[in-house]
Amino acid sequence: MDLMKKDIIFKEVTFLKGIGKKLSKYLKNRKIEKIKDILLNLPYSETDRSKLVKLDKLEIGKIQTIKVVVKKLNFPRIRNLPNKIICEDETGKIEIVYFNSREGYLRKLFKINETVIISGKINFFNKKYQITNPDYVTDTDKEDYVKKIIPKYTLTKGINEKKYRALSDEVINNLPNIDDWHDESFLKKNNFIKWRENIVTLHKTKEGQNPKSKAYKRLVFDEICANLLVLSKNRKKIKKKKRKKVFRFYYEKKIINNLPFKLTNSQKSVLREINNDLISETRMFRIIQGDVGSGKTIISLLAAGNVIESNYQCALMAPTEILAKQHFILTKKIFKNTNIKIEILTGKTERKKREKIINDLETGNINFLIGTHSLFQKKINFKNLGLAIIDEQHKFGVKQRGELANKGGKNCDLLLMSATPIPRTMMMSIYGDMDISKITEKPSSRKKIITLSKPESKINELWSFIKKQIDNDNQIFWICPLIEESNFVDFSSVKNKFELIGKKFPKRVGLIHGALDKNEKEKVLNKFLNKEIHILVSTTVIEVGIDFPNANLIVIENANKFGLAQLHQLRGRVGRGDKQGICILLFKKSLSKNSIKRIKTLKNSDDGFYIAEEDMKLRGFGDLIGYQQSGTKNFRFADPIIHQDMFLLAENYIKNFDYKDDENRFTFLLKLFDKAEIINQEFD
Repeated sequence: MDLMKKDIIFKEVTFLKGIGKKLSKYLKNRKIEKIKDILLNLPYSETDRSKLVKLDKLEIGKIQTIKVVVKKLNFPRIRNLPNKIICEDETGKIEIVYFNSREGYLRKLFKINETVIISGKINFFNKKYQITNPDYVTDTDKEDYVKKIIPKYTLTKGINEKKYRALSDEVINNLPNIDDWHDESFLKKNNFIKWRENIVTLHKTKEGQNPKSKAYKRLVFDEICANLLVLSKNRKKIKKKKRKKVFRFYYEKKIINNLPFKLTNSQKSVLREINNDLISETRMFRIIQGDVGSGKTIISLLAAGNVIESNYQCALMAPTEILAKQHFILTKKIFKNTNIKIEILTGKTERKKREKIINDLETGNINFLIGTHSLFQKKINFKNLGLAIIDEQHKFGVKQRGELANKGGKNCDLLLMSATPIPRTMMMSIYGDMDISKITEKPSSRKKIITLSKPESKINELWSFIKKQIDNDNQIFWICPLIEESNFVDFSSVKNKFELIGKKFPKRVGLIHGALDKNEKEKVLNKFLNKEIHILVSTTVIEVGIDFPNANLIVIENANKFGLAQLHQLRGRVGRGDKQGICILLFKKSLSKNSIKRIKTLKNSDDGFYIAEEDMKLRGFGDLIGYQQSGTKNFRFADPIIHQDMFLLAENYIKNFDYKDDENRFTFLLKLFDKAEIINQEFD
């Protein structure tokens, strides 16, 4: 096969000789669809077949390579008995055993009195050494083909090691010399080698199995760069010239004077950053990162007031109908003594009402529209949209962010909010296309949630405490990790717990979990909001930023099975009113060191950013809350803990060059990591 043309690397694997529909289907199970996927499928281990071992030095259970003389062929005529070939060297004898092999094939492979090289797993049976169905048998002319340190790859049914190794070798040995996208001086300075040489090194040496090796780090650096290039290009597409907003802070001052609390210094600082963006000639593309209850929404509404004063419309989009309704109620309350016209649009809005809203939007009779994703449907057209606010931003990926900006039009600023604190290392790689504002203080009126831990064996001690809470008209969340009882893992089931608590507190308990449809979930949540039920037994679906001001107690079962960030998000569901919030963590007796550390960290801190950092150290990047749902866990090789230096290096690298001046330089890199399609999206 000729791979000398680099574009062939991006062709389907069926382009390679010997790969038909069946084999390509098996490869697809390993996410190997294009030739470049073979390059990025790194070995996880290796088999050392390089040393020839004498028969008196064999080790049972190991894969070893021997050089022996064929002495006898034994083909029994009784069905189901194995074929055996007796071989020897000067130190002893060994049996080579085959099941279901043709006699003619074995006679060609093993010729009497000829020397052969055999490699396979050593067994011991009936006081004799054996190799059953050896991996390799060849004559001494091809000794070097077998005597190698052979990389081991994770494979699936239908692909054997020998077949995949031949395939991988064909691709790697025929790689074209590709012009590197990094300057030689940069490679030399950072102890990197050229891309082609690097790929070969990753497959042919132990460096491909070591995330800290020089070759692996070069691959990591390229992956982070590809990701940051997409964000950089996305930023340039969105942050274009616009008309300045002009306002005198009329609504902002009026609302602040009427608030029953004072803004924190952190809130004031973020509001200044947003206002500076609004009055600039460049479109705002900013995210407010703030812990649970830090006051992000009020800041976004103050900004909306300034935009409406500038004779523009505003839109606020929330991920669920119930959250959209809460924002609508709050906004109506905030703008109560103004002439600002506010409406809500969701999937449940009646047809006549919907038609009126659509018409009033187009004519400019609505200043502020709040709703779910339905706000950005094709038939919804604003007369003059000046600000789009997106809540719970981590539910939307890079592609969707661009589409939202596009929907808004040339003069529309974009403000996003997230209550999911992101560790510093990850900020750039997730939000690199946005300006980032952080609210780091909580309102002084908000009491710190008391966090307690208790062994599950003492659960009965809780019932009198819960009864007291209900008698005082307080509400309780009870969190369980699984829907159904598992036979394999000792987890609590929400259904079983619902029945148990229901018996103790009849007609006071509701149940919500991921298997319920959207409408059923909303019904139960509304009952809880309206205080028709006092206890909500739930899985983690209540993490979303819905405000339950009357809930002041949360009980989390199997707390040791949740991540720190997730526990912190759950804890933030209570204590949002004027009463003291309490979080009780229930745990099993036998806790790991990490579990003890997680519970201790949570009890000692309520800083979401610190907790996110600790969570990443303890559990790794992949498990952090919000990443998986949003598709932002898009690193295959890079790990923010192991490769922190590579993240910082890539961040500086991307900042210091103009992508526009060198458009084609990174085309190969972007295609290699499947980023080309995203980066080529066009926006207004």
